[in-house]
Amino acid sequence: MTTEMGILPMLRTELSLHPGPAEADGSPSWTIRDPVRNRFFRISWPAFEILSRWWAGTPAEIAEAVSAETTLHPTEDDVKGVAEFLVANQLTQSAGPQDTQRLASRAEAEKPSWFHWLMHHYLFFRIPLVRPDHWLGRTLPLVRWLGSHGFQVTTMMALTIGLILAGRQWDLFVATLVDTFSLSGLVSYGIALTVVKVIHELAHAYTAKNHGCRVPSMGVAFLVLWPMLYTDVNDTWMLPERKKRLQVGSAGILAELTVAAWATLAWAFLPEGPRKQAAFVLAALTWISSLAINLSPFMRFDGYFIAMDAMEMPNLHPRSFAMARWWLRNVLFGLDAPPPEPLPVAKRRALIAFAVAVWVYRLVLFLGIAVMVYHFFIKAVGIVLFVVEIWWFVARPIWAEMREWEKVKTSIMAGTRIRWTLGTLGALILLALIPWQGSVSAPAVMKGSRSAALHLPFPARLEAIHVSHGQAVKPGDVLMSFTAPDIALRKAVAQALIDGKTAEFEAATLDPLLRDRAGIVQEDLRKAQAELAALDAEANRLAILAPMDGRILDILPDMKPGDWLSPRQKLGLVLENSAPIAVAYVAEDDLARIENGAGATLSPRALESPSRTGRVQRIDPSPAKTLPDGALASVHGGDIPARVSGQNIVPDGAITRVTINLEGPPPAHEEIGTISIEAENSSLIGRLARSVMVVLIREWGA
Repeated sequence: MTTEMGILPMLRTELSLHPGPAEADGSPSWTIRDPVRNRFFRISWPAFEILSRWWAGTPAEIAEAVSAETTLHPTEDDVKGVAEFLVANQLTQSAGPQDTQRLASRAEAEKPSWFHWLMHHYLFFRIPLVRPDHWLGRTLPLVRWLGSHGFQVTTMMALTIGLILAGRQWDLFVATLVDTFSLSGLVSYGIALTVVKVIHELAHAYTAKNHGCRVPSMGVAFLVLWPMLYTDVNDTWMLPERKKRLQVGSAGILAELTVAAWATLAWAFLPEGPRKQAAFVLAALTWISSLAINLSPFMRFDGYFIAMDAMEMPNLHPRSFAMARWWLRNVLFGLDAPPPEPLPVAKRRALIAFAVAVWVYRLVLFLGIAVMVYHFFIKAVGIVLFVVEIWWFVARPIWAEMREWEKVKTSIMAGTRIRWTLGTLGALILLALIPWQGSVSAPAVMKGSRSAALHLPFPARLEAIHVSHGQAVKPGDVLMSFTAPDIALRKAVAQALIDGKTAEFEAATLDPLLRDRAGIVQEDLRKAQAELAALDAEANRLAILAPMDGRILDILPDMKPGDWLSPRQKLGLVLENSAPIAVAYVAEDDLARIENGAGATLSPRALESPSRTGRVQRIDPSPAKTLPDGALASVHGGDIPARVSGQNIVPDGAITRVTINLEGPPPAHEEIGTISIEAENSSLIGRLARSVMVVLIREWGA
């Protein structure tokens, strides 16, 4: 450390200095390599000139030498600043008891508590598996052709042809994708993902080795216990050419896209079988993992390092975060502090926007990870880990920023902007506390109070339709007539059998020799007559009758005589002539706010349909297990998140069926819409607290 007498600390002998890329202003830079920790430090031209004369004497003498020998004019404080940078990053030697004590104190201060150690190693840790540098050097000549211009052009041609052919078979491609959503399909994707990620990491390693960099280790990193392969290519910081650094950073994505290109082409040409299926899995997986995940600059994946090298901005995340925090403090408190680093206004705004996008992305991602961890473990452990995730990834950074505000509290309170900030915050809190919302909205379907869907008892052929849409009908009216040729044939056979048995019975009663058989023949005759009666009953069921007094609606379109129809097809609907009802599905959080007799207003989705008023007639005692009103389900374009399970539609969340008696005539057909039900006034904070309590009670079984 620089002493009051001006003695500078000695540099560690194992450090090395390498030329770096040019700065934004065109000045050169250099990179200090620390081989012990495998860390790299970018320094500016003035810092390099100062280090080049480190042995010249005191800070004043070094500053004087730099001024005399270069166009730079550093001050004694600049030299001391470089010394402080070296000491802070442990790049100097320990020269005495004072330095030893300083290093020991720093090591003790940096020693994490058991909680921080546990959190760090639970949330993220690495396991090096191999030291591949020597092996990469020996095998590099065998794979160097993969980076040749000829192979790249050939791959682009394969990609173009593959995409064209896949586009022509797009329906088959999508259908195959859906078919792979099974246990065996997931296993296939897991195997393919492992293979592709090994290729991905080898591409980084070989490209770095090709540019003369050392690759000390490859292994597995765990992010919240989720395994990911990694390759240590930190030596690329020593590459002064941006093009080479970009090649190393993008090698993994390009390797995956190469696999995707050739797999897509293979899928288009291969015959049906295991090889075509394997090609599809590789193609589908690599397109998604490369474009949707690896290209993202919001996490420290390949896209982040590509963005850093493309923009020539090392440490992009920390620098953009610092700029965004500076902007936030100025906006909230009007602090006239200088920016963390001098940058053009456009670049400064871009960094701020990028930081905000990263924060939003990470908030959504970490909330999703927390929910996944909660559901993955047993409840008692899951909720603890959920709280840990939220604290570490979301609340802790916010708390750290608020502690920084505490340090400049005097400057904040001296300004006028704090009044506007506190006033706005108070108004928002007031809005959240005021119980201004006195209604509950829910998706609903309007229908007659009683209706009956028309279905065939078994497959049959339409002979005639005797009614039209909207026609009034009475109980027993024939609506449609069907026939089943197999029933007619069986009736003819039964009638012929009856005729034969009748003649045989009459002969037996007249002929004494046949009289003993009369009883048997008579029994056969009764069976044949019973079978004919059953067939007549079956045939009569093919006459579709009106079950009640009402109107016929929703007749199956494009149905005409001669068509064969199945029992699963809905032929129409008979709606009773009575007051209509609305069936709504209310979220669990809002259920306690409504009661029987509450007023309600239905707003149909169809603009030409008028609104209807009514009152709540019934609230089901338990949540709906299935969703019989399928038009409201998201799988059919409705507003209720739901999924298909077997023959039923199952809602994803807890919803309860509420029946509302509406005023006015019955609708001409079922209509979907949104219903607003009068409810107990509630504030935003109250609804949030109620939602939290509902989740806690449901999950903990209280």
